[in-house]
Amino acid sequence: MRKTIFANGEFYHIYNRGVDKREIFLDGFDYIRFLESMREFNNEIPSGGLYETYLKNKKIESGGSTSLMEVEPPKHPLVEIICYCLNPNHYHFILKQVFNNGISEFMKRLGGGYTYYFNKKYDRSGSLFQGRFKAIHIDSNEYLLYLSAYVNKNNFIHQYKNKGEWKYSSWLDYIGKRNGNLCNQSPIIGQFKNEKEYQEFVDKTALYLKDKKEMEKYLLE
Repeated sequence: MRKTIFANGEFYHIYNRGVDKREIFLDGFDYIRFLESMREFNNEIPSGGLYETYLKNKKIESGGSTSLMEVEPPKHPLVEIICYCLNPNHYHFILKQVFNNGISEFMKRLGGGYTYYFNKKYDRSGSLFQGRFKAIHIDSNEYLLYLSAYVNKNNFIHQYKNKGEWKYSSWLDYIGKRNGNLCNQSPIIGQFKNEKEYQEFVDKTALYLKDKKEMEKYLLE
């Protein structure tokens, strides 16, 4: 049994990685497919399959389009997505449950749907993710703000190399560089004077976390 009991109105840190630490996103198309699934599956009424739709959509090239994150959010969501980051071999979310059993249902659809897509595309079989997704209850506002920095700039903290700004997290939306509607930013941004003040908080926190991670690595070697 899962130790964490999901309650409506509460926030949770959700994360998982590829089985055997394998990469779960191999090109830009995979990231966009996962992001679109986050929107389509976040609805009380189950969505149809996305795989065939995506193969037919030749406009989505490797690297993808951020326009998919700018569509209207679902009218009857299972969860509120507060922030997210997709990395080559793992992902992080902060979710708020708004519908009974919403997080479990959302994650079941998301994990199952993406695994089906990935296995069919890359001619493989079996589990893609390392067991059930991990969940931690966010039990204080301070912890919520701290984790928002950790999730929004997780790519930076783990030092994944990329040219330009990382497109596959909610960070660009939080600092006003993209008009995305995938996340509800108000529980975080509403606690700061403006986007600049939040950016300063996140940059400082993320730098500390990156340096801490580097120090821990050296201590373990």
